Amino acid sequence: MIDQKLLSILVCPVTKAPVEYDKEKNELVCKASGLAYPVRDGIPVMLESEARLLTADEKLG
Repeated sequence: MIDQKLLSILVCPVTKAPVEYDKEKNELVCKASGLAYPVRDGIPVMLESEARLLTADEKLG
């Protein structure tokens, strides 16, 4: 779970676009960059090298 206040100020380090929290996958998703950043032990890991690429379906949905 991510604190809503923290979520409101976090942006993608690549595009500076806002991120959305995916509760099921425990990730912060940026559709602008097509990346999903993991959240480990409640801490967002906002490193491009740690992010995974979104699938085509995830980008659309």
